[in-house]
Amino acid sequence: MRTAKLCWWHRTPFFMIEYSTNTLPALNETSDRKPTTTIRPSSGWAALNLLQVWQFRDLMMTLAARDVKLRYRQTALGAIWVMIQPLLGAGIFSIVFSLFAKLPTNGMPPFLFSFVGMLAYSAFNSTLSKVSSSLVGNAQLISKIYFPRLVLPLSTVFSTLLDFAVGLGLLAVLMLMFFVAPSPMIVFLPVFLLLILMLAVGCGLVAAALTVSYRDVQYIVPVLMQFVLYASPIAYAAVGVQDKLPEWARPLYFLLNPLASLIEAFRWSVFGRGEVAWSYVAYSAVVAVVVFVGGALIFKKMERKFADVI
Repeated sequence: MRTAKLCWWHRTPFFMIEYSTNTLPALNETSDRKPTTTIRPSSGWAALNLLQVWQFRDLMMTLAARDVKLRYRQTALGAIWVMIQPLLGAGIFSIVFSLFAKLPTNGMPPFLFSFVGMLAYSAFNSTLSKVSSSLVGNAQLISKIYFPRLVLPLSTVFSTLLDFAVGLGLLAVLMLMFFVAPSPMIVFLPVFLLLILMLAVGCGLVAAALTVSYRDVQYIVPVLMQFVLYASPIAYAAVGVQDKLPEWARPLYFLLNPLASLIEAFRWSVFGRGEVAWSYVAYSAVVAVVVFVGGALIFKKMERKFADVI
C-alpha cells in the first residue's frame, strides 16, 4: 500500500523550515520513519518580505521621530538650518552660474531658479547620505536585538520629507516675493519627488550594506555627491548647457546622470517653463525603479552578516 506524504513549511526572516511526515502507513507494515526538517535559505521576492517591514511600522515611526529630535539638539539655530542651507546654496549658485557664467535659467529669476533645483537635489542628497549611514549609526541596536534591518534606512526618509515640506513652504514665500505664479503642472511634483527619493534610497541601500564591511564607503559617498552636485542642472537649464557640448557627448549627460532629467522635470512642474527631454525623463524613471528594487534585494542578500560584522 502506498503512503501519502504531508508537508508544511514555516518561514523565518532568513530561511524556510519545511516539515514532512508520512501518513496512512500500510496495515501490515510498521514504519520507523521519523519527521524530517529541511532548512533552506529564502530567495527571490520571498527574501524581501515587505510584509514584515510593515509589521514593524511603529518602530520605523519611532526611529524617524528620534532622528528629527536629535538632529538639531544643542544647536543655536535649531530647525532654522533647514531654511538656511537651501537659501545659501541657491544664493551661491545663482551668483556663480548666472551672474558670472551667464548660463540660461529659462527666463526665471536666477535665485528662484536655483532654489527649486537645490530643493530637488537636497532631497536626493539628504536621503542618500542618511540611508547610507543608517546601519553604522545604529550598530549597537543591530548587534543586540532582531528587527527587519530595512526599517533603519527607510525610517530616515521621513526626516527628508519634513525638510522638503519646510523648503516647499519657503518656496511659496519666495514665489510671492518674485511675483511668480505656480504652474498647474505642479500636481505632478509628487511624482518626480517620488522618483528622486526612489533613486536615492536604492543607491543608499547598496552603500549602507557595503559600509558595514567596508567603512571606506562612508568617505566615498560625500565625494561622489560633490560631483553629482556640479554635474546636475541646479542653477542652469540642462538643455541650454547640453547645446554647448559636442554632439556625440550630449546624450551622455542624461544617460550618466539620471538625476539631471528628474531635476529638470521637477522644476518644470513648478514653473511650467523650459524644455524637458521627456525621453530621458522616462529613462530616469526606469532607472530609479530598477535601482530601488535592486538596492533592496542586495541589502536583504547581505543582511545576514550585519550583526556579526558591524
